[in-house]
Amino acid sequence: MAGGGGTRFWPVSRTSRPKQFLDMLGTGKTFLRSTFERFAPFIPAENFLVVTNAAHKQLALEQLPELTERQILAEPLGRNTATCIAYAAFRLQATAPDATMIVTPADHLILNEHVFREVVEEAAEFAGSHDALVTIGVHPTRPATGYGYIQTGKPVGNSGMHQVRTFVEKPNAEMAQTFLQSGDFVWNSGIFLWQTGVILRELEKLMPDTYQLFRSADAAYGTPEESDAIARLYPECRGISIDYAVMEKADNVYVRCGDFGWSDIGTWGSLYDYLPKDDAGNTAGCEAVTFDTTGCLIRMPEGKLAVLEGLSDFIIVDTPDALLVCPKGNEQNIKRFIDAIKFHKGERHI
Repeated sequence: MAGGGGTRFWPVSRTSRPKQFLDMLGTGKTFLRSTFERFAPFIPAENFLVVTNAAHKQLALEQLPELTERQILAEPLGRNTATCIAYAAFRLQATAPDATMIVTPADHLILNEHVFREVVEEAAEFAGSHDALVTIGVHPTRPATGYGYIQTGKPVGNSGMHQVRTFVEKPNAEMAQTFLQSGDFVWNSGIFLWQTGVILRELEKLMPDTYQLFRSADAAYGTPEESDAIARLYPECRGISIDYAVMEKADNVYVRCGDFGWSDIGTWGSLYDYLPKDDAGNTAGCEAVTFDTTGCLIRMPEGKLAVLEGLSDFIIVDTPDALLVCPKGNEQNIKRFIDAIKFHKGERHI
């Protein structure tokens, strides 16, 4: 899943090139490229599908030259993850009906890819042989308030799987601490596995409107008529996440937990946690001279010098046409900043 506008990484992430197509970690690889390479050792290139905005189709092909144009599913507009997954499932039903799907966002960080592969392969084996919706859970290391949580239930034999008791949306700090201490809550990674037929059955039961819209285009999947059919039906689809629409309501949901250094790099603050820092806790992806400045994320265009004094825990991000200076604790306001820019300055800076 490579959709989304990446607005929380403004002003680096823009409508024309959101964060999944950027090298946010300074590794020389974009999030999308890193995600492909994470799965490529055990998934043949011809088995990948990338769902992204139609405007980013060529960008995806440039970054994933191993894929063909047919493997990029172009959304005419964003309708959240349930619609994205429904599109991929209907395409697979037409072209590979017996497939087991692994659904992953394109913008996650995985530090221990060997352990991650073991967890995913075990979960895929279970999903491929059971009437099950499987999600990957991550043992929490801190009382994070920015992640959803899963409460684990009974173990399933010696498979490493657990039944899911409940999903919990992003909690407050007190509740997150309670979850951490309880020992039976894990972070919801947003990575899912299931047989194509199983997810389609659940979509038919729990999202009949969306299911019927995609079903009406049955004859088009895998043909030159597919893009026109998708363009007609997408505006009628509800924008809703797969968690709300299916996972929280279905009664055949399981979780495979693991520890593999996972993070949903969704904000400047979360990115800061994974970047190298100087003795004052500053992380600078540029040339910077600091005085009495601590805990700051500093990012400037190549060749530009930053000189900072008297700042603590700030985000300072400069681009050729926009500058963001914001306390890390207020970064949730970035979407509000963008709305204000649209109102006052139009779309030029977005």
